[in-house]
Amino acid sequence: MFFDSDLLMSALRALTPILLAALGGAVCERAGVFNIGLEGMMLMGCFTAVATSWFTGSPWLGVLAAALAAAAYSLILAVGTVTLRGDAVVLGVAMNLLAVGLTSFLLRTIFGVQGTFDDPSLTGLPLVGGFSPLAYLAWAAVAVAALMLSRHVWGLRLRGVGEAPEAAATLGVSPARYKYAAVLVSGVLCGLAGAQLALGNVTLFSENMTAGRGWIAVVAVMLGRALPFGVLLAALLFGVAEAAGFRLQGLGLPQQATDAAPYVVTLGALFLSTAQRRRRTGRTTGVAS
Repeated sequence: MFFDSDLLMSALRALTPILLAALGGAVCERAGVFNIGLEGMMLMGCFTAVATSWFTGSPWLGVLAAALAAAAYSLILAVGTVTLRGDAVVLGVAMNLLAVGLTSFLLRTIFGVQGTFDDPSLTGLPLVGGFSPLAYLAWAAVAVAALMLSRHVWGLRLRGVGEAPEAAATLGVSPARYKYAAVLVSGVLCGLAGAQLALGNVTLFSENMTAGRGWIAVVAVMLGRALPFGVLLAALLFGVAEAAGFRLQGLGLPQQATDAAPYVVTLGALFLSTAQRRRRTGRTTGVAS
């Protein structure tokens, strides 16, 4: 049977890094910061998690270091967009490209290898019920983010900054402070996503190992309309697509075709979402006229 409990378990494991990164992107989106640098932040988290875990022997220190490193890396976006008022898209793309080059350079400099660092002494995250603790953290983060954005004063102010920064400023709320906070939260979540990918899903670092998952997370933010539970459903869709791709390899399909499954689903979901939005806009225009 193709769709079974094993496929569901694989999908839930696959969605965790995407979900964590997408939640970070959603927080930024609600604050009015378009963050497409999720891929680069995740990749920095991957490398830092593996390097710290290898040097210290503790995967938990690797997770902590990954969160801190990605948060520090996210400051490039915060300073560039909030303080210097630069273009968020240009900065995000630059951060993604920089992360690829920087992690490859550090891989050669620190470990003296190219491509992949895989050492038997590298310790990964423990599994609880078939999942790493970061998976449970990701699911809990969905509920926490939903409550924060809908009921907590901090979340309501964050949304106010994103929707009407001038009005928020007249009420004594600092838009810059909340935007910085949103970007830092995004960095922490992307760092955790990278740690999950490098120490939870596997136990290694490979150049460009995020393989577009950060971009998929950006799409998940768009499909989920920056709502935590909407982002969860979008991430689940991509998790199922990735798990199905692995399952199809066992049926003799070429690996190149099965590896493309999540990205085909991404393009299809974007197309359907755009078409639905245009249809809804057309109806609204028709009613207004």
